[in-house]
Amino acid sequence: MLLALLVSLVPRSLYGNVFTGSRLIDPFIGAAIGSVSGGNPLTSYIIAGELRLQGVSILAITAFLVAWVTVGIIQLPAEVLMLGKRFAILRNGISFFTAVIIALVTVLTLGWL
Repeated sequence: MLLALLVSLVPRSLYGNVFTGSRLIDPFIGAAIGSVSGGNPLTSYIIAGELRLQGVSILAITAFLVAWVTVGIIQLPAEVLMLGKRFAILRNGISFFTAVIIALVTVLTLGWL
């Protein structure tokens, strides 16, 4: 519910302004936004489409999508409780950097960089 409220309150033009246009920094920004966002994968595709319409690079969008699914900052307290602090933090950290690497490899493989 909070995500729906946020989407309705934040103007769509702001999405494109968050990203710098840098091939080095934007994947990290995308992964960071995906990490703190929560929701189902279907919602991430809709947001990714909006980002693409605002001119955000495929590299940043791919990092966003992968981090949305693999990194769970919102779920971190429950994960710490069930699996332990060390494991939860290590898993989320590895998943964050892996999201950036997967985005880079995907874009390079498709020849879109």
